[in-house]
Amino acid sequence: MPVGPFTLADVEREARARLPSEVWDFIQGGSGSERTLAANAAQFGRYALRPRTLVDVSACDTGLCLLGSALEMPVGVAPMAYHRLADDEGETATARAAGRAGALLVAGIFASRTLEEIAAAATGPLWLQLYWLRRRDALAALVERAEAAGYRALVLTVDAPRVGRRLRDARNGFAVPAGIRAVNLDPGLMAASHRSAAGASGIESHAREQFDPALSWSDLAWLRERSSLPLVLKGILTAEDARLAAEHGVAAVVVSNHGGRQLDGALPSLAALPEVVAALPPEIPALFDGGVRTGADVAVALALGARAVLVGRPVLWGLAAGGEAGVDAVLGLLRSELEDAMALLGRPALRDLDRTTLAPWPGAPAGHRPDR
Repeated sequence: MPVGPFTLADVEREARARLPSEVWDFIQGGSGSERTLAANAAQFGRYALRPRTLVDVSACDTGLCLLGSALEMPVGVAPMAYHRLADDEGETATARAAGRAGALLVAGIFASRTLEEIAAAATGPLWLQLYWLRRRDALAALVERAEAAGYRALVLTVDAPRVGRRLRDARNGFAVPAGIRAVNLDPGLMAASHRSAAGASGIESHAREQFDPALSWSDLAWLRERSSLPLVLKGILTAEDARLAAEHGVAAVVVSNHGGRQLDGALPSLAALPEVVAALPPEIPALFDGGVRTGADVAVALALGARAVLVGRPVLWGLAAGGEAGVDAVLGLLRSELEDAMALLGRPALRDLDRTTLAPWPGAPAGHRPDR
């Protein structure tokens, strides 16, 4: 009888063996030399955990409330395009698994299942991620559909006025396969993403054609006028932008560098997290993504002030390795590892994970991450 997976690295290996190389590169790759991509994971190695003893840890509570929604774990699925690249069921499989785990699912604007299909499959809270398109009518239509389908927040990605130079995709001449589409948008609007050319990325070409690089803080009012849903900004890395987000009435921010897929050399998300949290008023939570690969990583991010974390690539690994059951395994591993960490730390509630949980890793060189 097969056993495991025991770690997310096991899931990663299985996914890589199953996926075509160009799809693997699209999922796994970052921008430029992938310096920020590597640093996101390495940054966790700067911290050691400080366990407390003689604490009753017979029950560890991983539940929380986020923007009015009850969650069973402080882990959600980050917005990602085209889940059907990894599994035929795509986002509907992800939604069912996230619901069973009591986890948040942030559906991507370029989902390969309709917003309504995802909502029908979901039993947990759903948010919808948006890019700022030149076609505001397309954005407005998506917002209206999301609200009607029961989505509970809008997540605007603000670190992508254009797509970063993702060299793996360019070398592969990657374009979205014809049988997989961003079905929530007009096919004409998405056409460039399907055009393959030697030495060029269809994803990058599409973004330059359709993303509006003129987006500014003043434009947020237009979006807020079209929906009563809370607005979350994803891609905040500085205290300056955190303060501006609060001034413009956002409900939450996501501290993120787009998984190392935008500005190569940008701060690792974990390094940016403390200054963003310090700049926000207490009522505005900071979520976090970037390099989370274990439940102990989740604990570190929460100790640095994140209310919850989002995971991206590991979910697609799970889909590729085992479909819906693979996503179950990924989310289940993260929850069980987080519970283990909380028990062994003597911190049985999420509120107990604070800065006293952490110390600098002794003698670690910059960016070192102990083997796991």
